[in-house]
Amino acid sequence: MVAIYDCSVDAQLLEGMRLARGALGRGELVVLPTDTVYGIAADAFRPGAVVRLLEVKGRTQASPPPVLIPDLATLDALAAEVSEPVRQLAAAFWPGGLTIIVPAQPSLQWHLGQTHGTVALRMPAHPVTLELLAETGPLAVSSANRSGNPAAVSVQMAAEALGDDVAVYLDGGLAGRDYDAAGERLGDTSSTILDATGLANGGMLRVIRPGVISREQILGIVGQDLLA
Repeated sequence: MVAIYDCSVDAQLLEGMRLARGALGRGELVVLPTDTVYGIAADAFRPGAVVRLLEVKGRTQASPPPVLIPDLATLDALAAEVSEPVRQLAAAFWPGGLTIIVPAQPSLQWHLGQTHGTVALRMPAHPVTLELLAETGPLAVSSANRSGNPAAVSVQMAAEALGDDVAVYLDGGLAGRDYDAAGERLGDTSSTILDATGLANGGMLRVIRPGVISREQILGIVGQDLLA
């Protein structure tokens, strides 16, 4: 039986957070809520845990997971360089549904897969996960589903998909904000992924995956000249 902790109940929140910290410290996996979809998380600095995350997802190291961070300061700690457009985008959309790919600090002792010297970073807009990140540090997180299946917008969906492969499930309610009367999520459910690595060489930003942050919203911050 999977261990689900209702984070709207104080006692379960405290217990679930304690167990989640312990599980991550042992290299195990945790499911957590974000503002877009539920995620499956591993300690970003434990290569074996990241490998396990990819195995559970059904992916290879050719599909490295993004890294969730607790604050804007961590962007500077993990990125080799942060351009002014990236700072503007982070200030506008973090915490929120924008994942930004940047050059990674070469000194970082982690192995997320075949990243080619980059890292995809996001600061999620969910208080439970932000609190956990503040205590654990950066976490490698991918959507809480098997590869090729729909992303989970509830902890129950995640538990049905991943079962005992996950040590702790944190229930933060329905992910995202826009639902119809039947409780179905409207529109895109995942974060928008934006590649900013080309800026260092005079290139442009590129939308790798459309999501909850629209192209028009990005253009409103950086302008047409910087977005391919």
